[in-house]
Amino acid sequence: MTEQKATNVHWHEGEVTRADRAKLLGQKGATIWFTGLSGSGKSTVAVALEKALFAQGRLSYRLDGDNVRLGINKNLGFSAEDRAENIRRIGEIAKLFVDSGVIVLSSFVSPYKADRDVVRKLHEAGGMDFIEVYVDVPLAEAEKRDPKGLYKKARAGEIKNFTGISDPYEAPENPELVLPSHELSLEQEVDVLLKLLKERGVL
Repeated sequence: MTEQKATNVHWHEGEVTRADRAKLLGQKGATIWFTGLSGSGKSTVAVALEKALFAQGRLSYRLDGDNVRLGINKNLGFSAEDRAENIRRIGEIAKLFVDSGVIVLSSFVSPYKADRDVVRKLHEAGGMDFIEVYVDVPLAEAEKRDPKGLYKKARAGEIKNFTGISDPYEAPENPELVLPSHELSLEQEVDVLLKLLKERGVL
């Protein structure tokens, strides 16, 4: 857990509540946390779900691995410690979005169970929905797709600490949803996700 360095700081509540914002938007804020190997289809399904939600008049926002690392987390690498801090920061950002009433679509490899659990606890402590979605594909399938050529580089030793090759991936034990993206069409994946969000009262 990251140390709290600033002292004499306190959370300040406003006079507009999360319930007020939910009523205004006609939806409940929630974080959908897509985890899985590089190339599993996390970003692809998040983009498609964002588009489907927008078509329904729903407000969502995608937090994507590369996008976050180009900005707020550009000072972090891929060591276990930096990965943990990367996920912690993203969890804090997601929590703020959820508090505002937005549906957050987070697409991160997030290979370590302990790091994902930190984000879950962060949400649950605030009474917020955290929906873990394991985009589950065999390593061979993810490597075959290799949209960014990362597996090829990792196999050649050009990328160190690469999940699935030189670093482990700890699969979720009890995710809210498992999506075998190699067995479902993108449309089917989106339909399953929309159904889950309705069942949970997010939509």
